Amino acid sequence: MAIETQWVLDDAHLARLCAEWRGLPYVALDTEFMRVDTFYPIAALLQVGDGRRAYLIDPLQISDWSGLAGLLEDQAVVKVLHACSEDLEVLWRLTGSLPAPLFDTQLAAGYLNIGFSMGYSRLVQTVLGLELPKGETRSDWLQRPLSETQIQYAVEDAQHLAELYEALLPRLSDEKRAWVLEDGAELVANLQREVDPDEAYREVKQAWRLKPRQLAVLRALSAWRERQARARNQPRNRVLREPSLWPLARTQPGDLVTLARIEDMHPRTVRQDGETLLELIRSAAALPESQWPAPLPEPLPLECSSLLKKLRAVGQREAEKLDIAPELMLRKKVLEALLKTGYPNGPYALPDSLRGWRREKMGQALLDALEGQS
Repeated sequence: MAIETQWVLDDAHLARLCAEWRGLPYVALDTEFMRVDTFYPIAALLQVGDGRRAYLIDPLQISDWSGLAGLLEDQAVVKVLHACSEDLEVLWRLTGSLPAPLFDTQLAAGYLNIGFSMGYSRLVQTVLGLELPKGETRSDWLQRPLSETQIQYAVEDAQHLAELYEALLPRLSDEKRAWVLEDGAELVANLQREVDPDEAYREVKQAWRLKPRQLAVLRALSAWRERQARARNQPRNRVLREPSLWPLARTQPGDLVTLARIEDMHPRTVRQDGETLLELIRSAAALPESQWPAPLPEPLPLECSSLLKKLRAVGQREAEKLDIAPELMLRKKVLEALLKTGYPNGPYALPDSLRGWRREKMGQALLDALEGQS
């Protein structure tokens, strides 16, 4: 059955529709974007489904996004997306707002134990029994006019996302609905916590092996790379490749020839930014000791794997009890953060990253599992 489709090509039309959508219990939202040579995604199409129609919003024609921002922030309208971390970035960049409340159908599938991290096509097939056409996700969404296949793909996305929501929602208990929305709010909060350029060095592989003076250099290089990627709107690795950061901080080359020999150093980077990098290294290495970063903690030793297993089992048991995909229960990073609070001899404390219903349901059981391990 062909669904009615409306193109939205001007600000007034979008504002009028957003006002109407704010009277609905939910809207389904999807985005198509391009991100090949840029730091930020370029919005190419927004799809909205209300269960009756599909709306295709052309961001190349719209300049006033305030109506959509108001809809995203309207707590009375549930915003339905699927596996939405990149969509959130597109919406944040366009409107300066993020969806609340947010219902992610991929998360809902996990809470119903249909599957974890399920792709959209597979979920539509499993829940609605429909085969979706493949092959448009990688096409050029910035071209105009869009091809018929692209339009069909975009329309079906909006239509089936609304149908998915209507099929999944009644199957979720009130408790699980609340958890899906809680996890949605967490996704939004994570995006709002933008990487602090001055803290980016902590995420560099093997950074813990560097001495404090070398860490000062790593901090300066990582912060510069992060800021330049944003300012130039280029991927971080285009500005300075990730594998070059650690050897740069460790060996601290003093001239362009030595700089060019650094592992994975792109000749273009040496040409464009070589002198800047050398100056950054010199300045950071000359900082007084009082301004060096503290040493970074070593990763947990391999012997911890049996403890991690024991902690994961707490999540597995709870998942079986609740009939939830076990992968939703406890993230490895959270378990490692818990172990780091007291390894090897304890006492242990629940990390801040263990929040909400997971802390409530499993916090005490995790601490009990660690008791008597020293």
